[in-house]
Amino acid sequence: MKVDPVLFAKALADETRQDIMRHLCCSWLSVNDVVDALGGKVNQPTVSHHLKKLEDAGLVKVRQEGRQRFYTLNQKQMTVCCGTLIQKFAPEHDTSSKEGA
Repeated sequence: MKVDPVLFAKALADETRQDIMRHLCCSWLSVNDVVDALGGKVNQPTVSHHLKKLEDAGLVKVRQEGRQRFYTLNQKQMTVCCGTLIQKFAPEHDTSSKEGA
């Protein structure tokens, strides 16, 4: 998947999406699981909206089981996106192309 740094940055710019991403790290959760993990501060339609934004940015993986969808953080895409931002905006700090990196 090609990385769109603007889409990535917009997805990360929202505190609720950041909270959702923390909960999705290393586990598969349904929308209702995410609502529960957020302590009910955010309702189900809003969580679904945020998950769609994260999905569009490639930051979550989605697994369908029957009528339910489960989400997890796409850690590989996070790494790629962060690397792309470094290459684009701070190339002097890019260690991916240096020896020993």
